[in-house]
Amino acid sequence: MPDAIGIIMDGNRRYAKALGLSSLEGHQRGYEKLKELAGWTQEAGVRELTVYAFSTENWNRSEEEVSYLLKLLEHAISTGLEDIEQNGWHIRFIGQRERFSPGFRQKMRSVEERTRGNDGGTLVIALSYGGRAEILDALKRIDGEVTEESLRSAMWSRDLLDPDLIIRTGGEMRLSNFLMWQSAYSELFFTKTLWPDFSKEEFVSILREYESRERRMGK
Repeated sequence: MPDAIGIIMDGNRRYAKALGLSSLEGHQRGYEKLKELAGWTQEAGVRELTVYAFSTENWNRSEEEVSYLLKLLEHAISTGLEDIEQNGWHIRFIGQRERFSPGFRQKMRSVEERTRGNDGGTLVIALSYGGRAEILDALKRIDGEVTEESLRSAMWSRDLLDPDLIIRTGGEMRLSNFLMWQSAYSELFFTKTLWPDFSKEEFVSILREYESRERRMGK
């Protein structure tokens, strides 16, 4: 089993369009799927799960969609993550926190503090996150010689594991600026399944295929 998994949750809007729903409803369905995924990964014994919830590029979407996404995320942080918390997850956030309102940032800190002692795994939610932005921010923080070690220790994700496995739903075959540094030796899986349709059966199938791969780590 992988110790750490990254998920690019893609396909909410296409899912909604196919069903004649609003894109906003698609995002709501996607959020419900995240709660299911947290249970599946915990059952599989995964130690860390990092989900790409809101990228730096997502700010460029329509004002209505961005506003809805922020409200959905804030609601999830305030109350909707309770099921995940009760299952023992330590919840973390990485990304450009300064782009969110003071109240939003306070809610993120409260969740992190409240779940700090949980030992059922770490759920990392990437908000206003981009791999390039993380690397640039880390470079600004380094005082002295830039090495792989100093750069990694200055990143938002500095105390987190590099993902053994990254899954992207929705049919696109790219990382889209997700964990650019950390994914150097990650196993990559791309599925055409839209995120709200992603099933436990498909997740288990991907884990089985992962187990069959030989990870040589460049050797």
